[in-house]
Amino acid sequence: MEFTTVVKSFEELSPIELYKILRLRNEVFVVEQNCPYQDADNKDPKCCHLMLLKDNELMAYARLVPPGLSFPQMSIGRVVTSPKARGTGAGRVLMNTAIEQCHKIFGEGNIQIGAQAYLLKFYSSLGFNQVSDVYDEDGIPHIDMIRA
Repeated sequence: MEFTTVVKSFEELSPIELYKILRLRNEVFVVEQNCPYQDADNKDPKCCHLMLLKDNELMAYARLVPPGLSFPQMSIGRVVTSPKARGTGAGRVLMNTAIEQCHKIFGEGNIQIGAQAYLLKFYSSLGFNQVSDVYDEDGIPHIDMIRA
């Protein structure tokens, strides 16, 4: 599947793009994963936003977080793939692009993520290494991982 890649600062997002992002995050994190939590955490305005689009529909998204906001290192968060794009390789394309864009925007350095524990193998295949024990975040087992 071919995607159009868009990276924008918060200020550059159109109202329609922001709506698509929040809708997808809500659809997967809150509804599908049955995890009521405060998604609007005041970090979005300080981040860059990576979108993978297919025919103008948001297929995958990740938030590119500057160093010092979530972790001492730059970070990738709110990684989400639309149910319509699962099994197409969109998640791998998204993460590879997110890694590349983090280095382009924030410079060279480690990238830290707080990953859902069941995705350990996926993130390990992208060069991330587990650096914490499993912990609970909003009722879902997570682990911290770093890509050096």
